[in-house]
Amino acid sequence: MAGTQGTPGTPRVLRAMNDRAALDLLLEHGPLSRTRIGKLTGLSKPTASQLLARLEAAGLVVATGTTAGRPGPSAQLYALNPRAGHAAGLDVNQHRIRAAVADITGAVTGEYELRTEGRTGAGVVRQVTEALDGAVAAAGLAPGDVRRLVIGTPGAFDPATGRLRYASHLPGWHSPTLLEELAAALPMPFEYENDVNLVAVAERAVGAARGHEDFVLLWNEEGLGAALVLGGRLHRGFTGGAGEVGFLPVPGTPLVRQVAKANSGGFQELAGVQSVPRIARAAGLDTPDHPYVEVACGLLARAAASPGEGPHAELLDRYAERVATGLASLVAVLDPALVVLSGDVLVAGGEPLRARVQAELADLAASRPRLVLTSVPREPVLRGALESALATTRDEVFDTSR
Repeated sequence: MAGTQGTPGTPRVLRAMNDRAALDLLLEHGPLSRTRIGKLTGLSKPTASQLLARLEAAGLVVATGTTAGRPGPSAQLYALNPRAGHAAGLDVNQHRIRAAVADITGAVTGEYELRTEGRTGAGVVRQVTEALDGAVAAAGLAPGDVRRLVIGTPGAFDPATGRLRYASHLPGWHSPTLLEELAAALPMPFEYENDVNLVAVAERAVGAARGHEDFVLLWNEEGLGAALVLGGRLHRGFTGGAGEVGFLPVPGTPLVRQVAKANSGGFQELAGVQSVPRIARAAGLDTPDHPYVEVACGLLARAAASPGEGPHAELLDRYAERVATGLASLVAVLDPALVVLSGDVLVAGGEPLRARVQAELADLAASRPRLVLTSVPREPVLRGALESALATTRDEVFDTSR
């Protein structure tokens, strides 16, 4: 077990391993009886009883109710103590910061949203602390009660320079000293992660990619991005830019040069959110351009709900072809078993769009991964930030070897 100290095989280490196994079972299954925990861990009844007594005394589990509806006497149930630890996550874009706090079970206990439109970039540290404080207060906690924070942003912080890259549209987040300033201002350890990578974390923890060690997640809202999970680990690349597929040169659009300055690239121009109204007008649908995400989602949702032939079907056909064109390059290099489609724009097209992309990809790629729609119901970036923060928090809280 990560973090366990001592000589392998000693009673202390074995107890810690048994404790962690029991805590993980309670996390996965919810309340369990002593007998059930013993069966699932292979421990004897006396050992399981000692384990539960030890965890209860440490404040990690609580007795909660009894079994009912079964023959024989009822049995005491035990559950994780939700107050054993808390973690927080932030989802940042140019319009707002969303913050949430979750207890050790993963239940969200407090949320807060801070609008940042029209604000200068000079107050980023204050904005982060204000959003976090709002979620902490909503959870009925003090800042010191939160053990870890994960911040999700577009782009990625270059590990060599500390600067945020691939996100020129996020004002105030590009100072080389920003991470140091945040570390000085925040009352808990924090980590940062690309927002689309965090969507993949959520998808693997509670969504369509559960149980998958290798998959690609394609995201489309205000920008096109991808997350690459290989061997159960996120692949971030040398500068953190792995998955910035909006910059990918693709056929069907003029070659985009100086992509960092333009903050766009071939795949973004071909299948990004701004392409949807253009495709719709070419198919004979009268539509405005702005606001891009709202307009694109409305067009694709109406197209998905429209049966038969006509301009709506043409919109879905043409857009699916464009999405599959970029995906084919990823599939050729990575050969994933699974591709998850996520982000409001792709979700709006629903199953009709997914089926068309799957069919197009079968013609454009040598291998045929299975395409699925996201099953993370809401706030996937924030959910991924919480899951990431909780994973580290649980490693710390569940380690009884200290």
